[in-house]
Amino acid sequence: MSFKLVKICIFLLFLNSWSYAQNQYPHTKTSGDIDLHFGVAYPDPYRWMEDIKNPEVEAWFKEQANLTDKTLSNINGRDELIATWKMLNGLENPRINSRDFRGGRIFYRKTLPGESVGKVYYRNGLYGEELLLFDPLAFEVGKTLSVSSILPSHDGKYVGISYSENGAEIGTLILVDVETKKVLKERFSPVWGGIMEWNFDNKGFWWGKLSSSDNTNEGALKNSKVMFHTMGQDPKMDKEYFSNVTSPELGIEPQEWPWVFVSNYMPEYIFAEVSTVQAEKRIYYAPISDIHKPKINWKTISEQKDTINGVYELMNGKIYAATSKGAPNFKIIATDAAAPNWKNAEVIVSEKADKLDNFIRTKDYLVLVYTDGINNTLFKYHPQTRVTSQITLPYSGTGFVFNLDKKSNTIFVNMTSWSKAMQEFEINLDNNQTQLSKFNKQNVYPKEFEDIVVEEVEVTGHDGVKIPLSLIYKKGLEKNGENVCIMESYGAYGSSMTPYFNYASTYLVTKGVVLAYPHVRGGGEKGNAWYKAGFKTTKPNTWKDFNSCAEYLIKNGFTSPKHLAGTGTSAGGILITRAITERPDLYAAAICDVGCANTMRFEATPNGPGNVPEFGTVQDSIECRALYEMDGVAHVQYGVHYPAVMSVAGWTDPRVIAWQPGKFAAAMQNNSKSGKPALLKVNYDNGHFTEDINVAFSNYADQLSFMLWQCGHPEFTKKPNQP
Repeated sequence: MSFKLVKICIFLLFLNSWSYAQNQYPHTKTSGDIDLHFGVAYPDPYRWMEDIKNPEVEAWFKEQANLTDKTLSNINGRDELIATWKMLNGLENPRINSRDFRGGRIFYRKTLPGESVGKVYYRNGLYGEELLLFDPLAFEVGKTLSVSSILPSHDGKYVGISYSENGAEIGTLILVDVETKKVLKERFSPVWGGIMEWNFDNKGFWWGKLSSSDNTNEGALKNSKVMFHTMGQDPKMDKEYFSNVTSPELGIEPQEWPWVFVSNYMPEYIFAEVSTVQAEKRIYYAPISDIHKPKINWKTISEQKDTINGVYELMNGKIYAATSKGAPNFKIIATDAAAPNWKNAEVIVSEKADKLDNFIRTKDYLVLVYTDGINNTLFKYHPQTRVTSQITLPYSGTGFVFNLDKKSNTIFVNMTSWSKAMQEFEINLDNNQTQLSKFNKQNVYPKEFEDIVVEEVEVTGHDGVKIPLSLIYKKGLEKNGENVCIMESYGAYGSSMTPYFNYASTYLVTKGVVLAYPHVRGGGEKGNAWYKAGFKTTKPNTWKDFNSCAEYLIKNGFTSPKHLAGTGTSAGGILITRAITERPDLYAAAICDVGCANTMRFEATPNGPGNVPEFGTVQDSIECRALYEMDGVAHVQYGVHYPAVMSVAGWTDPRVIAWQPGKFAAAMQNNSKSGKPALLKVNYDNGHFTEDINVAFSNYADQLSFMLWQCGHPEFTKKPNQP
């Protein structure tokens, strides 16, 4: 297509969008911006939105937010939904997470029922008296802060706590003296993730410094560096320890993340990592004696070609790692830490029919976690005896496994499923004895929560492949096509749609709503091959699998196109925007929640370059075309009857910048001919996520109310006399 023809098309699009634009929407201009890649012209009529600090752009977002807030406030059922969730939240026991046991003390974040965010506590010993250490809401009066990470020193005398405001993630690191509970004067920013690790002498630590605290700055997440801080020293004097500047010979790219740590299990070395979203990391090491040398001579443990898939443990002078090489469901191999040789690595545990999800170490064992896509099974491997044996779990479901003290053989397992609330157990690996944990007790919910059916089926995809589909619905459901159904999936990074209990969603099931979770390609339910079948050039399988599951639900009477909604979050924005642009006839409503909707321009965002290994780059002719296929904005066509759509943007979001879902909302408003609403919700009080439960309730209620309203649920209607 010539530039002249493209400009004419854009001009006609501009005129048509003007003639059809709904009066209730703020005016959205279009421009003649065009990118030329490998001889192909790609129009970008909403490029002007990328200047997100421009007053005109800010005003446009604010107008959109006001319109959406007004619309959503006029939906019956929304406020009742929030009130019910708050009641259910009040039934919960305190939630304890982010636990770390060091220096004879356990540190953790705990959230009480009704609290908006968690506070940091500690105990002397695992079960000593609980003591409050840090309250983020009392730290800076008038600001909504939440704790991002906690890491105590090895002796348990100091704790590094990172926090951010309004869900921004990019935040500040502080230090707290545990005995006095005083916050030290040092401040470290901008950070994402807090302290990487403390030195063994507890006199210093490594932390990651970002290039900018501005989540809209395209370079904010580029050229990050590892700094070393000496306790009592002005942070301005901190040494740049590991980066593309200190180690140019390692070829650390601007978008890659450097990391440094030490391990009590191999104290003779210091370790470094370089990574992106790609599972395969580059890992380096050096003698601990080199720890403060002006120049560290890093030696290679693994390169990306070694396919060490991000999971490894150090034990008895060996490195145990998971690899997909010759094993799509992963196997565990080991090599000598002093002289790594992955080509001749020993196979410790061979590939199984189920996928190896992860593994951890204890004092004497490796604990292996497998999944069939729905349920987990556990095994323990003893390196001395080389025996692998199964660990019996209390019941079938998802098991999140961790240990607090690697000098012991006790592990903790949080068990849950689609229909069972989370329950925590302790397992002694020496005798396989299981008991309820003293930390997190199981929550008890109303009786009607027991009237839930979970059905696992397989759907034939567009190319004959069988796609797992999880269905949750109320007992006695009539398959008459009249049920409201909400379908959600993700399909990226090899991450699975892991079954878990959520009282907010389950409450909808008691109201007759069907919940559907397709396990699409691009996820990890069926191993590495399943992941790679929804990756870059094969990415269309992700949304085609989603649409195949929609067809199954309709054909089998679970719902119908006028009652079906789809939703996708973050990378799931690719899934949902392409699902509805390819098959708009299947859906009544859709949510693009902080979703990546404009993949052709994702590299121009702060988080985009680091995601090139997952989605591709416009600098490669094949990957560029694949990015175009993924691009929801680029596939919105004028005059199509699209479902009702709500795009959601987090104003402080560093992962998916607000203009990504903003562009999709604009394209829908200017082009859809269905007459159904196309809204843009802007969350000014959170980013990609939020810990603040009140903010989360409001955001989630808005999304669900919108879908239930558009899908015809009788309890979610427009209030009388409202436009």
